[in-house]
Parts: sequence; C-alpha cells; structure tokens
Amino acid sequence: MKKRLTSEKVGHWFGNNLVLHDINFDIPAGQIVSLVGPSGCGKSTLFKGITGTHLPATGKFYVYSKGVPREVTSPNRDRGIVYQQYTLMRFLTAQQNVALGLMFGETTMLTRLNPVRWHRIRKKQMQQAAIALEKVGLGDHLSSYPINLSGGQRQRVAFAQALITKPKILLLDEPFGALDEISREERQANLIELHEENVAAKNKGEEPPYTMLLVTHELTEAIYVGERVIGLSRNWKWQEKHETCPGATIVYDETSPVFNRDSFEEQETFLKQREIIRHRVFGENKA
Repeated sequence: MKKRLTSEKVGHWFGNNLVLHDINFDIPAGQIVSLVGPSGCGKSTLFKGITGTHLPATGKFYVYSKGVPREVTSPNRDRGIVYQQYTLMRFLTAQQNVALGLMFGETTMLTRLNPVRWHRIRKKQMQQAAIALEKVGLGDHLSSYPINLSGGQRQRVAFAQALITKPKILLLDEPFGALDEISREERQANLIELHEENVAAKNKGEEPPYTMLLVTHELTEAIYVGERVIGLSRNWKWQEKHETCPGATIVYDETSPVFNRDSFEEQETFLKQREIIRHRVFGENKA
C-alpha cells in the first residue's frame, strides 16, 4: 500500500529537556492511526513537527503524494488539521465557513473580482460544502451561524472544513476533548463511517480517501476508532545505551480491530489490548 506519512529518525529537545528520541513510522494511505502516551511524553511536540509549525531538531517527516515524498518544512494544505480549540468565522454560516478553505485554496483575488467566473466557482464550492456538512450530520444547518450551534455542532463544522480540502493526511489533536460524552461518541462514530468508506474503496480497487492520525489521551477512544495504535513513552530500556533518558520513543505499534461496541464477543479482545497498552505505554519502567 502507498505511503502517506513517514517519520524518519525524528528527535527533539528544548535546552536540556530531551523530549523525543528516534521516532520512526510509516502510515499508509487509508489508515486511521491513534497516537497515545502519558501526559508530557511529547505527543504535542510530535504533532507540531508533522504540521510543520515546529520542526524536529533531528530527523525528518515526509508526506507522500502520488508516491513522491515531500519533506515537511512548513505548514501545507497537504495536511488538514483539527484541533480541540477550533476557530470559525462568527459572521459566516456553517456552509460559508466550510467553503472558506476552498475559496483561498482554489481562487485568487483576481479571480474573485471577475463576477461571472467567481459566481460559477463559488456555486460549485458551496455545493461541495453542503455535501461535507451532510457527511458530518449537519445537512440541515447549512445556514446556521456559529453562535446558534452547540459546541459539538461547531466541532463538526471544523471537521468538515478539514475534510473538504481533501488533504493527504488529516491530523486530529484531541479533537473531542471538550465535548460531552454523547457528542464525543457521535464524533467517534463519524470516524468509523470514514473507515467504512476506506474499506469500500479498497474493495473496489480504489485508493482509500481518508488517512488520519488522531492524538488522544483517551485509551478507549484510541482503540475504538483507530485501526492501528502507536504508543509513545519514556518508559523504555534506555539504560542499556544511555546514562539518562534521551526522550520518549515508540514502545507500542500494533494494529487494532475497528470494534463494535455492542459486540460482547469483541469485548475480551478489546480489554486485552487495552491492558497491554496500559502496561507497556503507561506503566512504570521496570528495567
């Protein structure tokens, strides 16, 4: 399967604070990956390195397009981002907010000053925005302004904003952390639906449309929505080669079934994997 994101010998530090050490992974197209780890282990530092806002001290990240790697040197539209704290333009409707990324990405000021051409392009973009909002369950809120939407609904608008530009990889940083339990489960269900679209595309011999990296502190969520879980931790046997811990590294990287919460048969497998991750990623270093 084609690669979509690669981390190659990435390390980072802040002065004497060693944060990340020798981070290596490949994420293929169409895979939904969860990244977990204890608080302060460097998940945010790794995430910022991938977005291009804070590049690593050593090593590199690459995003692949049509099999060709592009080194991450700055933020780029090939990476869509959804944060826990999202920003919507309060004076724009949900549909207009979602179409905003297309407007800036596909047109110039000169294009927008041509009434005939701009009207044709804008109509198409608004149609795409409507489809994106329908996908996240907001098809009946196209004309709603952010002030009239709940926190969960605004989060869905932000998610549609990221999806509509069709990034090579979608990066989600604790996107559901501020939501109540019901809203959180609804957003998790949205990710499962995207996974199902990936599966359908693969079955047709097509390239799956959605590749995602989800950073979350919720272990249950990570296993539930991710088909692969990567665990980042300082709890590894660094004593064998180092006098002090050189930073967090990957201590767990395994596939995970996309679980059906209502299936009692899958509960045992789910709980077993959860316990292994808790011990290996969040447990104390016994070495």
